This record gives sequence, structure tokens and C-alpha cells, in this order.
Amino acid sequence: MTSADVARESGVSRTTVSYVLNARKDVVLTEATRQRVLDAAARLGYTPSAAARALRAGRSDLVLLVLPDWTLGPAIDTLIEHLSTALATHGLSVLVHIRHGGRPLDELWRAVTPCVVLSLSPFPAADTRAMQQAGIPVVGTALDDDPQPDVFAVPQASIGALQADHLVARGHRVLAYAAPHDDRLAAFADRRLAGVRAACERHRVPAPEVASVDLDVASARAAVDAWRAAGVTAVAAYNDEVALAVLAGLRDAGLDVPGDVAVIGVDDIPAARVAAPALTTVWQAIDAQAEHLAAAVLAALGLAESTPERPDDVFHLVQRAST
Repeated sequence: MTSADVARESGVSRTTVSYVLNARKDVVLTEATRQRVLDAAARLGYTPSAAARALRAGRSDLVLLVLPDWTLGPAIDTLIEHLSTALATHGLSVLVHIRHGGRPLDELWRAVTPCVVLSLSPFPAADTRAMQQAGIPVVGTALDDDPQPDVFAVPQASIGALQADHLVARGHRVLAYAAPHDDRLAAFADRRLAGVRAACERHRVPAPEVASVDLDVASARAAVDAWRAAGVTAVAAYNDEVALAVLAGLRDAGLDVPGDVAVIGVDDIPAARVAAPALTTVWQAIDAQAEHLAAAVLAALGLAESTPERPDDVFHLVQRAST
């Protein structure tokens, strides 16, 4: 169906149909005419062309969020939810694309014509330049060792250091690090592990015993057995999901938490609060990161003056029973 079909059905001109369907405020139309056009469009199932609307407005209402080839989990899900909600109030929709390789990025943004491209990791310089030359703003975030001006970055190495600082302060001297089993998370896991190692060196305790832990009891139990043989009394886990697997492995081995082994995670997901025992963790400011990214998108579109100041509290310890 086209606007010409709506015009014939309602008995008005295509120009009048355009005025009604685009809600033009500067054109005077009777309420009866407006309603006749809307009723005709509804009967015919007419939907305005998104591409044509984008051409008229000079931009679409799509924000293309490009994710690296990471596994999705509670933290990323929460970020996307907050970001989508914040942008929806300004009539913007978020389209999520995970880069698994294969399709070149330029094919994607040329096909969907987004108003902004948002990335959770830096793009290659050539991709960024091509989008900017096409008039598409590029907004992003970064990991802690590759920040850029006005870019929100949560210091992942500092999160790992906080985990180790807490465990050492509780009297532990032989620590382990439970790494994720999925190599796609290495960008985060390696930084957090580096923070744990740096803190151990600063406190003059041995470097952590490292093992990868899949999200099942057998994998966690194997790691627990190796750690206990090495004299480990505390585990810093990559995130709360890995920490919950470690708790399951410790239960399977008949060990007490925190009496025999203490455990700390990262992210403060809802399941951490109802674990047995409740999981000590490091909270990250996911909501603040989403708000900062949303504000950066609006600023890039001229809908806001500037991005907000980065909050002082981007992560902190949440003490619970597992340590």
C-alpha cells in the first residue's frame, strides 16, 4: 500500500495524506479530514516507509549498537535495557548487532542508515572514518587501558585489585582466580586478573592460582580440588556467574564457605543476593554507564548540550556472607 492508495480511499490529495500522516503542525486541516485519512490508512494497513521518512528528516531514528563478539550475560543485558529505555523517551530505537566476523560493518550501517553508531569497544580507524565521512556520529565506551576523551570506561584492572585487596584484608594469603571458560571474554578477564596479580604483588603474597571454570559443577569441582591442593583459601572469580559455579564446586567437595574457602564475584547480579551463602561481589555502575552513553548519543544528535560528568562511584565492594 502507498500514500496514493490512502488518498484514493479517503478522497483527498496525496499532499493532504502526507500532512496528516507526518503530523504537520504548520498546516491547518479539519479534524474530520484528519480522521478520514487515519481511518483509511488503518483500513488499508498502510505503513509509512521508514527509508523515505529518514530521507525527509535527514536521519533515521535507529541507534546501531555494535557489540564485540562477547557472550551476553546479566551485565550487558542490563546495559542494553537501560540504554534502550533512556533513548526511547526521545523517539530513538536501539538496534543491537554482535560482530561475529563475516559481514563487514560498512555493509550493515549503509543498509540500516542509523542516526548514530554506538560501540562498546573501539572500532578500527578506517571504520570510524568511513562512518564520520558519511555524516554518522560514532559514540563509544572503552576498557580501562584504552580510554579516550569523553569516553566512559570502567577500570577493569582496578576491579580485580579490589577483589584481592578485600580477600587479603580478611586474612587470606593464598588466592586463586576463577577465569571464565569462554575465550571471548578475555578482554575483561585478562584485565581483572592483571589487577588481582598486581594487588597480590603489592601485598607481598603469592601470585594467584589460575583456573578456568565453566558454568557446571564438574568444571568447578576440578578447579576446587586443584586449588585446595595448592593451599588456596580464597577465590576471586571473573564475575558472579563464575563465582556461583565455584560455590557449587565447593559444596560438592564438602567445603564450607567462607570457613574453608572465601569467594568474591563481580557484577552484583540478583542471583548473588540469594546464593547460599550470599555472595560478596563488586558492583559496577551499569546504569550510570548507560545514562552516559545515552546522553552522548543525544549530544551527537544535537538533542542535548553535552555529556554528563562521569560519576565518581563506578564500582564498589558489596560485602556479604561468602567472604
